[in-house]
Parts: sequence; structure tokens; C-alpha cells
Amino acid sequence: MKPTVKPQNPNFSSGPCSKRPGYDVANLELGTLGRSHRSSVGKAALQRACSLTAELLNLPEGYRVGVVPASDTGAMELIMWSVLGARPVDVFAWESFGKDWVSDILGQLKLEAVSSYVADYGELPDLQQANPDHDIVFTWNGTTSGVRVANADWISNERDGLTICDATSAVFGMSLPWEKLDVITFSWQKVLGGEGAHGMLILSPRAVQRLESYDPPWPLPKIFRLTKNRILNEGIFRGATINTPSMLCVADYLDALDWVADIGGVSATIARSEQNLAVIKAFVADRDWINFLAKDAAQISNTSVCLTLDLDSQKIVEMVKLLAAEVIAFDIGAYRDAPAGLRIWCGATIEKSDVEALMPWIEWAYNSVQN
Repeated sequence: MKPTVKPQNPNFSSGPCSKRPGYDVANLELGTLGRSHRSSVGKAALQRACSLTAELLNLPEGYRVGVVPASDTGAMELIMWSVLGARPVDVFAWESFGKDWVSDILGQLKLEAVSSYVADYGELPDLQQANPDHDIVFTWNGTTSGVRVANADWISNERDGLTICDATSAVFGMSLPWEKLDVITFSWQKVLGGEGAHGMLILSPRAVQRLESYDPPWPLPKIFRLTKNRILNEGIFRGATINTPSMLCVADYLDALDWVADIGGVSATIARSEQNLAVIKAFVADRDWINFLAKDAAQISNTSVCLTLDLDSQKIVEMVKLLAAEVIAFDIGAYRDAPAGLRIWCGATIEKSDVEALMPWIEWAYNSVQN
């Protein structure tokens, strides 16, 4: 039978992601609009975005947080162009964006001392291959595959290389071992449901030391330059961005950070996401026609939850369209390069009650397209 209870919020997109519960754009603090980002109020807002991020994430002493252009992609490419080449590189990929970093390293930077470890969707490569003498590039959570790194035991505490972690769909949604990560990137539009186009770059003291001791052999565009005369531009990590940001987006991000603080911090956002995943796990466990794309239960993402169904790809497309037409769930089709299936965002801004309401509709849609 057709369910009667609908999700209050049908926005299950994996990016840009749903706004926080209770969000109202009219409630944003907009005193910075029309002001220069270099003004005292503009710079103060950007500095607060950096400092409050560090405070909420409980980053180790000496870690720096900065706002950079072009979302998570910009943050990742900025740091790869700035620090890679000093040591051999081990790059691990198991989904679309991780494979982009492989392509950047081999095809654009054209580094020669590279070992690439690539796995199919649903699996992780052998992370034990990571060499502590090498720089390591990897994603923490495969946004397009629903496969996450279970732990950081494979990262050496005595490493000489840097660990560069694309954590865009993990930060604020998963517990991260900061001491083992030298560079972390993410974007506002994922777990916190912020706006696009801005990236966040977190650097450990070891990453700063590399930046101040290494000159890459290729030209660096202005928006990639973190140092001047081999000295870190500390202003970037104190509210003086490389280029002009949207102050409206900054106000939106600060609203999201204040919400995190209000609900109890990162432990609360992680718990919300894990509770959402638990709903889907229970649903999948009772049905033999739907499964997680992740092969190992310990590696199932709690933010970008990817599912396979025993339907052909066209039937799955029909399911996705049917759920959208009923205003049940928008944008839940699998990523274009991933195996056909569903991808349901379960990050902290999603209410558990909405995931619970969605599940019967997925079964209804599945049965409907078979008739």
C-alpha cells in the first residue's frame, strides 16, 4: 500500500546538502553584506569562521584553519600543487573524487615517484601499502561510493611524509584522528548544509613546515599561493582570504556553526548522522532486494549512504523520479560514475524522523516500478 506519512524535509541530496533543522535565511546575521571582506567587520566574520571551526572540531594546538576558493576541490588542488613533489606519493582512491586526485597527480602534476592504489566502488584499496616515508593522499569518506575509512591504524605515528586527507563528507559527521592528519580539506555544503564555492583548509604544523621549506617546480596561480618568500601567509588563517568570498555564504556558515554549538558540538552531529544510518541498516537487514554498496559493514558511510537494488538501471531511474514526483525525496540517484542505485544523505542536518518516513516510500517505489 502507498504510505501516508511523508518526510517533512525531502532534501536528501549529497551536495549541496539539506539546511539544518529550523533554518531560515531571514535569521542570518547580515551586517557584513555590502562591506569589504577586508573591513574590520568582514575580517572578523571570516576569522570567527576559522576560529569557531577549530574550537568545535577540537583541533590540536598549532593546527591552522583557513577559508580558500573553489570548495573542497579547490582546497585539495591548492595543497597538492603546493606541497607534492618533495617526496614520493602514495595515493588511494575508491570513488570518483579520489580518482580525480590520482588524475591530478599523474596527469597534471606529472609526478613520477607515485604509487596509486585504486579499488572498485564498494571496496577500499589496501591501505596497509601506505609508506610512512611517502606523502599519502586519500579521501576519508567516499562521497560517491558510501565507503569510509574505518580507522587510522594504518597511518604511522612515526611518518616522515604528509597525510593529505579529503574529508569533505566526513568533517562534522565522523570522528577524525587529527594527530594523524597533516592536511584536511572540506566544504561548507556537506555535513553542515552550507553554501557552495568555499573550501576549508586545515594544516598541521608539519604541513606548514613543508610549505615553508619546499618550492614546487611548477607555476602556482595566485589562488594557490599560501606563502611569500617561503613564509606562510598567516593572514589566510586569520580571516584574510586569498580572494573575495561571499559574505552571505560566510553568514550562512556561521549560522551552521552556531547550530552545532547549540546542539552539543561535534559529538552531537556525529550521533545524529549515525542514528540516521541505523534506520537504513535496519531497513536493509529485513529485505533481500536492497543492499549497501559498501562490501564491509565497518566501512559503511554514515553520511553518504549508497545502496544497490536488484533492479536494472532504468527501473532505478524510474524509482528516483517517482519519489521526486511524490515530493518524498529529491536527488537520491547514485552518482553518475557509480553503479546504479540510491544515494541518501544522512548527515547531521537530516532528521531521523525523515529517514524513518522515507523507508516505506522506497519499498513502495520499488514495488511500483516492477508492476
